Amino acid sequence: MSEVIKRKLEGEVVSSKMDKTVVVKVTTIKIQSKYKKRYKSSKSYKAHDEKNQYKVGDIVVIEGCRPLSKDKRWRVVKKVK
Repeated sequence: MSEVIKRKLEGEVVSSKMDKTVVVKVTTIKIQSKYKKRYKSSKSYKAHDEKNQYKVGDIVVIEGCRPLSKDKRWRVVKKVK
């Protein structure tokens, strides 16, 4: 069997008001093509949190998984700090 490589991202929990769901903001640094200026770009992902253990401000690692609901395609793996 071939092993599936899952995509992993690191971000900050910005909302934990939903049941078993957290919103994680992932910030990346991109480079503008012509002038080579660096800028920050961020995107929010809804991730599955089975035990409601992650709170606002936690830095977490999320990984891609099968669709769990309309918007959730990510699962929280671990807390970094």
